[in-house]
Amino acid sequence: MRFFFFTASAGRATLRGFLGGLGVLAVQLLLAAAAQAAELRIGLSADVTTMDPHFIAAQPNLTAQHHVFEPLLHVDERGRPIPVLATWRTPDPLTWEFTLRKGVRFHDGTELSTEDVAFSLERPLTMTGSPGGFATYVKPIVAKEIVDRYTIRLKTATPHGAMPQDLAEVMIVSKKAAQGAASPDFDSGSAAIGTGPYRLTRFARGSRIELARNDQYWGGKTPWDRVMLTILPSDPVRTAALLSGNIDAIENVPTADLARLSKNPAFRLEQAVSWRTIFLHVDQARDHPPGLRSKSGQPLANNPLKDVRVRHALSQAINRTAIAERVMEGLAMPAGNIVSPSVIGHNPAVKPDAYDAEGAKKLLAEAGYPDGFTVTIGTPNNRYINDEQVAQTVAQMWSRIGVTTRVEALPLSVYFGKARNREFPVALLGWGSLAADMSLRSLAATPNPDKGYGAWNWGGHSSAKLDTLVERSLGTVDPAMRETAAREAAALAATEVAVIPLHYQIVTWAMKSQLSYAARVDEFTFAWQFKPRNP
Repeated sequence: MRFFFFTASAGRATLRGFLGGLGVLAVQLLLAAAAQAAELRIGLSADVTTMDPHFIAAQPNLTAQHHVFEPLLHVDERGRPIPVLATWRTPDPLTWEFTLRKGVRFHDGTELSTEDVAFSLERPLTMTGSPGGFATYVKPIVAKEIVDRYTIRLKTATPHGAMPQDLAEVMIVSKKAAQGAASPDFDSGSAAIGTGPYRLTRFARGSRIELARNDQYWGGKTPWDRVMLTILPSDPVRTAALLSGNIDAIENVPTADLARLSKNPAFRLEQAVSWRTIFLHVDQARDHPPGLRSKSGQPLANNPLKDVRVRHALSQAINRTAIAERVMEGLAMPAGNIVSPSVIGHNPAVKPDAYDAEGAKKLLAEAGYPDGFTVTIGTPNNRYINDEQVAQTVAQMWSRIGVTTRVEALPLSVYFGKARNREFPVALLGWGSLAADMSLRSLAATPNPDKGYGAWNWGGHSSAKLDTLVERSLGTVDPAMRETAAREAAALAATEVAVIPLHYQIVTWAMKSQLSYAARVDEFTFAWQFKPRNP
């Protein structure tokens, strides 16, 4: 933390000059005001590619955008839905009525209205060129009825129990500022007019985001006048910045640095089991995906990944416990589900596949691949905890069962585009969600742009039975019935090996000892939730 514009040591001569022209009381007031000024500097672990809150549903972007914009509702640090800009009720199974807080103002001083809400829920459908936007979250809405300035009713064609979770993902923007605006207009700040606790003062992609406190924020003033979000994807550099005092807090503490930081009284750590599952997308749709060949380097007659026995073999060949304990150094739990244990629809009956290399070899032989094949795993190298190391470890394990595996590791800014274009037969991804049915809708449902299904289904998995279960679960407004349906869908996805789950992350924040932060299961790093602590 830095609490200065003026300090007592900043220059006695300067103070004497003030004393000559100002009364002692005026100087005391000036010093008191300066003492209140504070800057919080946070090191982020991944690049923020745009400040347009509707372009791509990527968590690093959302982390920064949440400081400037707000959704109608969000979740607390444990993942429970809470009102933000609105409260809601369901007059009937096809209607969701939202009532806005009165007196909420955008950074330009205009008051939030239901016109802004209607515009914000429509804008994601107009985005082009996005590698994975927010259309999925608003597709279920078939009509919007503005009742008055503060009340809006959203209609769905069928019951949609996931509406609160969906709308927690969609930011509300100013219609006045954003109408006709493109992503560069948000990046420059001209269209980045939100209702959030901070105003955007500078966005320097790949470097930093500078924010100034919104003193008219409806939720009250935050402790920090200024916030600097610095992009530090390199683990050693991020830790070094904290140790040197150039940064006050960092997210995603590298596993190699946990022990020494935990023993250093100058810092404190906060941890939570994340909602994020790290998994592998496996191309099970195309006949000849790139990066998949015979051992001799020749094209294969068929894509072996289409065979569920091969996918089961690849899953059984992974020693998840070894990855969690050694590669992740305890910052992971072996995964069998598409969502972590705290999330709606996590099925406790679905266990991680037991490590069985010999069983995996037998499955490959049964499928007609006794000698294996060669495959490429694509992975980011600066997004998830030890992401490249995890992919390299999986590659070694697969090679032991005859599947020769190479890893192509890329910076996130490059990787997402190539993975989205399906340039890898196997691609590592991390996904956090508030419910299993929502995850499966995006990751494993048959791609259907009209319904918003399969937006992140890089593997091309398609199962009519799974689609039906996901749709039934999402259409259930009764929480208990939805939980049951979502668990059934999660179990089927595991049986079909729609994806290959690896582990659930345990996330860690490190900060100076005079700060506190409530660790969040959704992994978000929010400046306004850092609080000063008494020494």
